[in-house]
Amino acid sequence: MSAFSRFTPLASALPSTVPFVGPEAIERQRGLHVKARIGANENGFGPAPSVLAAMREQAGEIWKYNDPENYVLREALANHLGVGIDSIAIGGGIDELLGQIVRLVIEPGAPVVTSLGGYPTFNFHVTGFGGRLVTVPYASDREDLDGLLEAVKRENAPLVYFANPDNPMGSWWDGESIVAFARALPETTMLILDEAYSETGPAGSLPSIDALIDLPNIVRTRTFSKAYGLAGARVGYVISTPATARAFDKIRNHFGMNRLATVAALAALKDQAYLAEVVANIHGARDRIAGIAKANGLLPLASATNFVAIDAGRDGTYARAIVDGLMQHGVFIRMPGVAPLNRCIRVSVGPEADMALFEEALPQVLKALG
Repeated sequence: MSAFSRFTPLASALPSTVPFVGPEAIERQRGLHVKARIGANENGFGPAPSVLAAMREQAGEIWKYNDPENYVLREALANHLGVGIDSIAIGGGIDELLGQIVRLVIEPGAPVVTSLGGYPTFNFHVTGFGGRLVTVPYASDREDLDGLLEAVKRENAPLVYFANPDNPMGSWWDGESIVAFARALPETTMLILDEAYSETGPAGSLPSIDALIDLPNIVRTRTFSKAYGLAGARVGYVISTPATARAFDKIRNHFGMNRLATVAALAALKDQAYLAEVVANIHGARDRIAGIAKANGLLPLASATNFVAIDAGRDGTYARAIVDGLMQHGVFIRMPGVAPLNRCIRVSVGPEADMALFEEALPQVLKALG
């Protein structure tokens, strides 16, 4: 049956795709069962018991719409961060916020600068709104700040995306370098500073809130999906100047936030003791993944995130074979998708049972590949 005939020319020209193939789709397509879900950068340690208790307590209120102003959550985040409430905007995870930012800034044909091999969902939104991607290769397995700045100036780009700590490599820049980069940008260029992994990086890897809060062309995106263990709840937020944060009100879905997800985020923010515990578990699991990699002759890259990129030592074909081979054992992992980064596999942190399955399966896969 033919498609509807009056899709826009842009929509008609786009491929039907998704940025990521989920483990559920792999199970359906290959008839396999995921036993260790350590490939989607989720936090396998899960949310705090206090968060689950708050959700259960408030489940009966789900018949109500969420507050369309997200006031209580914005207030709680503002108090936590030490900014005014008007500097916070809420969205359904960073992915939704990225789409809103692109919609606010990019017209068809406008250049958008990002790293070659960087976060695919951002690229998905840029293409979906008709923007033109301008990509800068990684340098020494991390994003090239000088290259990004040069591309912005060369293209007179209205938007640049930079993740710190980085997805997909787990690398990071120090806060001072990021502030220098941000302040070197033209005032007419908006920087998306994606800080999804802000809680898991080393000290000094993030600029202070005060260092950038005065710049209207900087939007810092953060999430409850990673360290807080709420990927399925879809709660993200933006930190910027009040005028920039208010711009989201012009285009966002005001009833888009899930009421129980908001309850979960508020409870998670209150339980900083559990967050500290989980961050310690994440660091321990990163060390465990690195140790498993080294024991099998592979090279783990230093990580500031909740996953570890592992250099498999050959090319993308070999790395893909490792990913596919592990899936045959029920171990779901991923790999960066762009050469030369695709020489790596990428393993997310998880509880001991998941780490043990990875440790057991990896040498069997490598032996079979030869």
